[in-house]
Amino acid sequence: MSPSHKPIVYIISAPSGSGKSTLVNELLKLVSELDFSISYTTRAPRGSEQNGKQYHFVPREQFEQMIRDDEFLEHANVFGDAKVPGDYYGTARRFLREAGVHGHDLLLDIDVQGASQIKQKLTDAVSIFVLPPDRKTLEWRLRHRGEDREAVIARRLVTARREIENYSKYDYILINDKLEESSESLQAIVQSERLQRSGCLLSSDEKKTVELADRHRLANVRERVLPILASFRTLPAPAQS
Repeated sequence: MSPSHKPIVYIISAPSGSGKSTLVNELLKLVSELDFSISYTTRAPRGSEQNGKQYHFVPREQFEQMIRDDEFLEHANVFGDAKVPGDYYGTARRFLREAGVHGHDLLLDIDVQGASQIKQKLTDAVSIFVLPPDRKTLEWRLRHRGEDREAVIARRLVTARREIENYSKYDYILINDKLEESSESLQAIVQSERLQRSGCLLSSDEKKTVELADRHRLANVRERVLPILASFRTLPAPAQS
């Protein structure tokens, strides 16, 4: 790519526990000239997380100063309420500038609220929503990773239901049932957008890549999404006393 090219911005969102991080890691291994924007957050690191790797962990005061200095493409206050302030998450503008300088494209891993902010500012950004196959699978994944207390898991499931109802705002929907297939499809989406924006004639293999990506366009996947939505609207049965 030419260093003067305009970066394609890819937005990827998903409920916590959908396998998004694994898909992103695989994508970055397979696709060249694709930068990853590491979000800033005021929350504390979890487990083996390292500053500058999973997130840029900063004090609340520093984050709020960055807001005042207009250093974010998007930012949000997550999981807060009237009594307890939530944690900030945000995407710094500098990552978009740096991608342009290096002739790369940019991948943003952000939530539904942040994705909406980005789409308002960068209308040609490509948005991808990763869905679990159903509520039961998502709950199993959240429990299996062993990071959260029961109250946090319950809150994440409520948040997931709210986020999933925004699926129609995204360009592509990726149902993460089988990791290998989902990884291949995500790679196809990124490559397809590059191919179509290049204006070049496509080879037979490149046409197959575009066809695979198109299977995940919103218009072509709505019917598969409806049962997933229904599974989140059905509350689990109360425990027997």
